[in-house]
Order: sequence, then structure tokens, then C-alpha cells
Amino acid sequence: MSAFALLAANAAIVIVLFTALWLLAQRTRDPSFVDAFWAFGITLMAVTSFAMADGWEMRQLVITGLALVWGLRLGGYLFWRWRHEGADKRYAALVRHAGEKRGWSFGRTTALFVFGPQAGLLFIASLPVQLGQVAAEPAAFGVLAFIGITLAVFGIGYETLADWQLARFKADPANKGKVLDTGVWGWSRHPNYFGEACAWWGIWLIAAETTPGLFAVIGPLFTTWTLMRWSGAPLLERGLKKSRPGYEDYVARVSAFVPMPPKKG
Repeated sequence: MSAFALLAANAAIVIVLFTALWLLAQRTRDPSFVDAFWAFGITLMAVTSFAMADGWEMRQLVITGLALVWGLRLGGYLFWRWRHEGADKRYAALVRHAGEKRGWSFGRTTALFVFGPQAGLLFIASLPVQLGQVAAEPAAFGVLAFIGITLAVFGIGYETLADWQLARFKADPANKGKVLDTGVWGWSRHPNYFGEACAWWGIWLIAAETTPGLFAVIGPLFTTWTLMRWSGAPLLERGLKKSRPGYEDYVARVSAFVPMPPKKG
């Protein structure tokens, strides 16, 4: 299967999946579960690409395996968080704002601002697991692939550790309204995002040993930009500065993204 045919088939799968999720949201009246299916959806892209592509099987197995571990772990965690904590305030505010300012229905708002964009962005972010499985040559791992495997495993582990520390912190009622500044959160304000970026740059390095995979660089570039500049850290920090006393001090002491020793005083 050519790269173009693979991308076209996966695009159709994404459209069907997110249309089904949008219909489900019309019943739940809460689109928050879409975050979990962002991770599950990328896992699906890896599996469907493995089934349809004709690349070197070992490269396919490694890329798909890493995507499965990353996606099932993160998707499961986000789904548990949604079931445990309820609707995401960001999505609730988005629906309310569109309804009040534009007079749009819940269905229209979630289609245009939640599920439609998420489908397109997921497709872009998953390009390394799609295009990385197309080529049969080279039929061996080089230095880039081994660096990529190491970086991806580190990123998945680091993101998992960050999520575990945050979940444990939030589970203690005594920490309500406080800022988590210990563990990996004492070296980076967004260690989970840093781990995710490492995972996807690692997967891309494996894919980049092939010509189609090399062009998938738009995936990790987009993911990193999203986490650092768009809907990740900036959106989260705006809310935390309003709701967490002492967060400004935390910002002054702790690195925004790349883990570094905290500043003194």
C-alpha cells in the first residue's frame, strides 16, 4: 500500500470514529471524554497502519508497540480521570460561551470546536506511526532508531511517573488548592507534557530512518507546539494562576517545560 492510500484510509477511519464520538456526546451532554480518545485514536492509527502497510515488520512492531503502550496507558488514565472528576471545565466553558455569544446549539458547538478539530489534529499528530510503517527499506535499525527507542521509552516512563505523582497528590484532601512542587513537578511545571514530547520525538526518530517517515516530522513538531504554546501549558496555567494561591511563585522558581533544578528563594 502506498503512503497516500494508507493516509486516505486512516483519514476515513478517523472521520467515522469522531462522528461516532460526537453522536455519543449528544447523549451524555459532555464532550470531555474526547481527551481519552485522542490517545486511543492514535493507538488505533498505529494498529490500522500495521495491518495495511507493507513496511519492514520489525520497525512496524516497534512503532506499533510503543504507540500501544503510550496510548492505552494515557487513554486509560484520562478516561479514569474523566469518570472520577467529571466534566472538564474547559469544555463546559466553551459550550457555554458559544451558546451565550453565538446562540449555537450543543451539537453545533461540539462539532465545530471539539470533535472536528480533534479529529484533524489527531491525524497530524499520528503521522509518525502511519508513515513510519510504509517503507520496507532499510530492513535494519540504525543509530537514529536506537536513539528513538530509548527516548520514547524514557518519555513514556516519565509521563507515567508525572501523572502518578499528580493523581496521588490530588487524592489527598489536605492538598486541595495547593500547588504540587515536589518530585518531577519540582523540576518542571509540566513534566507530563515533557514526557509526551519525548515519546513522540522518539517514535519519529525510528520512523525517520525511512523516507516517508522523515516527512512525518510535522507530527512531533505539532505536538510539541500544541503542548507548549497552544492548548496545553498556556491554557492550563491561565486557570491555575487564578485558582491556586502561590502559583505565581511556583512559576518563578520552576522551569516551564524542560526539567531543571528549581531556582532558590
